[in-house]
Amino acid sequence: MITAGIDMGAKTIKVVILKDNKIVAQSIILGGFDQRTAAEKIFSEALEKAKLTRNDIEDITATGMGKKEIYMHPPISANNEITEVSADSRGATYLFPSARTVIDVGAEEGRGIKCDDKGKVIDFAVNEKCAAGAGSFTEAVARALEVKVEEIGDLSLQSKEAVAMNAQCAVFAESEVVSLVHAKTSKADIARAVHDAIASRISSMVKRIGSEKEVCPIGGAAKNKGFVDSLKRALELDKLLIPEEPEFVGAIGAALISAKNK
Repeated sequence: MITAGIDMGAKTIKVVILKDNKIVAQSIILGGFDQRTAAEKIFSEALEKAKLTRNDIEDITATGMGKKEIYMHPPISANNEITEVSADSRGATYLFPSARTVIDVGAEEGRGIKCDDKGKVIDFAVNEKCAAGAGSFTEAVARALEVKVEEIGDLSLQSKEAVAMNAQCAVFAESEVVSLVHAKTSKADIARAVHDAIASRISSMVKRIGSEKEVCPIGGAAKNKGFVDSLKRALELDKLLIPEEPEFVGAIGAALISAKNK
C-alpha cells in the first residue's frame, strides 16, 4: 500500500510518502504566498524521489494550518484531512513507540499532546494566542541580535548567566532585547533567555495536561539545540526523544492515518 501525508504548516510544507508503512520519500518547501502551488511542486518532487506517479498513491491525508488548500482540490486532491494534534501524535509514536508526551513548536504556535502507546490522543493543549511560545519569537530575537536564526541555538549554549526575559509576545521581544543589549548583556545570555522564556511557556502548557517522562519534541524548534537544552531544564528531564528530522513528524502521522483508512 502506498500513501502520502502532507503537512501544510504556517511556514513550510512537508510531504512524506509511505510504502507499506515505510518511508520511501520526503520533501520540504517554504509555503510562501501561494501555498497550493508550493504544495503541488513539493508533492511532485516527492513522487519523483520515490519513482512514483500520482496514480500510484492510494490515499492522501492533509494536515496543518493550510490543509483546506489541498483537501479535495486537484491536482493533489487529498482524500482526508486531520488535525495537527492527531498527526503529531501518530507520527511521534511511529518513530518512538515509548513516547507519551509530544511537544510541537512550529512557526506560529506550540502544542502539547498526551497520547497512548498507539498514538491515540488522550489530551492536548495549544498555545496560539502569542508567538512567545513559537518559532517566530526566536526569529524576531535573532533579527534584534543581528545573528542568523540557525545560529541562535548554539549561541545560547555559550551563556554564562541566566537572564530573565519578561516579554510574552514577539511584538515586544525585540524592544526588550534592545534594552538588554544596552545594558551590556551578552548575546549568548540573551539567546538563552529567549529559549528559557519559550520553554517555560511550553512546559507550563504541557504540565496542565499531565506530562509523562517520555517526551518527544517535534517541529522546527526541535532542531534548535538551545531550545532543547532550555526545555530539558524546564521539564526537569535529562533526556528527550528527538527525531532526526523533527519537521516531518506531522506528515508521517498523516500518511500513517491514510494507510489505516484503507
